[in-house]
Amino acid sequence: MNVVHELTSLLESKRQEITDWMNAKRLEVPLPIYGSVDIRDSGWKIGVVDANHFPAGFNNVAEEDKPLLASLLKNHITREYNECYWVHLYPESHTRNQGYIENLSTLQELLILAGFKCTVGSPALAEIGSLAGLSKPLKLNEVEERMVDEVDTLFVDGEQPDLILLNNDLTTGIVGGLGNQIVSPPASMGWHRRRKSQHYEVLQAYIDEISELIGIEPWHLMPDWFVSKDKCLDKEACRIELSAEVDAFLDKIQSKYDEIGIEREPVVFIKNDRGTYGLGIMAVKSGSELLKLSNRKMNKLMYSKGGADVENFLIQEGIPTSLNTESGAPVEPVVYLIDGQAASWFYRVNPSKSDIDNLNSPSARFESFSESGGLFGAHAHGWHALVAELSMLAMGKELLAYGHEPTVSPK
Repeated sequence: MNVVHELTSLLESKRQEITDWMNAKRLEVPLPIYGSVDIRDSGWKIGVVDANHFPAGFNNVAEEDKPLLASLLKNHITREYNECYWVHLYPESHTRNQGYIENLSTLQELLILAGFKCTVGSPALAEIGSLAGLSKPLKLNEVEERMVDEVDTLFVDGEQPDLILLNNDLTTGIVGGLGNQIVSPPASMGWHRRRKSQHYEVLQAYIDEISELIGIEPWHLMPDWFVSKDKCLDKEACRIELSAEVDAFLDKIQSKYDEIGIEREPVVFIKNDRGTYGLGIMAVKSGSELLKLSNRKMNKLMYSKGGADVENFLIQEGIPTSLNTESGAPVEPVVYLIDGQAASWFYRVNPSKSDIDNLNSPSARFESFSESGGLFGAHAHGWHALVAELSMLAMGKELLAYGHEPTVSPK
């Protein structure tokens, strides 16, 4: 069933109206400097299933996309921070993750291509001179914290950079040294504070509005979801309550499937309401599965990066992917955005998983749009771009909730 794909001509007929609407909405919020989203496309539903405000994975973007990415970075930084010359990249401490290190090298390359001086490092990495990436070593600069006017401040090679670009999701809390700095994305958007459910709440309003403009039911452009709060899953009473909630949610999805003729069993994903890296995620087809969890699986569901407690869970409708390689491996698009604009696509391919599984596992590989020969890209500049850019608007509106003022200059 390809309900959404069959409406692509309708989408294109509304292109100018959508562009005008998007331009107006972008003036209302502080656009994120960057972000990435995972998209699921079942044919009957296309939706963002994960949105990252501190994206890793820039090493997977296509070489031919780099000039556009650099141009958008330059536009954003010069508009928002017009005196900026020096950007310092503040990373995670994944010293053993060569893919992540390659991501940092690519971000540095893009910033230099955009015309900025770019340094890399953090106090946590102060004793390390370089990191071994996939293609070459990444030089780290000397970074230390000093007190300036009684505020802990970051110095790089003895001086203060103009802008700190965070590539650290702050799951365990705000790092030191950011008090006297211009920081983007703001530290308030870290996972120590932000929740996935907050993003979907804001995104839903944008989906509703754009769906009315296009003339499509909003259900086709976003996974259903709800939040189950205060679930101490090490206690049976909490698991029984969550099980009942999951069953009621599955019944709701099944009713919709029956209404429009989708002949498959619904699945829901149980996710930590904060955090990234595919941690704290489980797919279930019935609430009873939660009552049968082994201690190992329960601990895996409750595990969060940095050991942070997991008590609130985002329960999200599973969207099977209709995109496959020629050999039948399931595929999901990953869109990278700069200054709110979809600028680069690549595809997560995982031959060891099914069309409904979480594909973000060590067995996944990545193919750029050019490497795939456009095999999965028929809708890349249509529905996929639309929901991705709506997700960036939602991130911007989340920022407003933390007191961040939007720019007033034209986009």
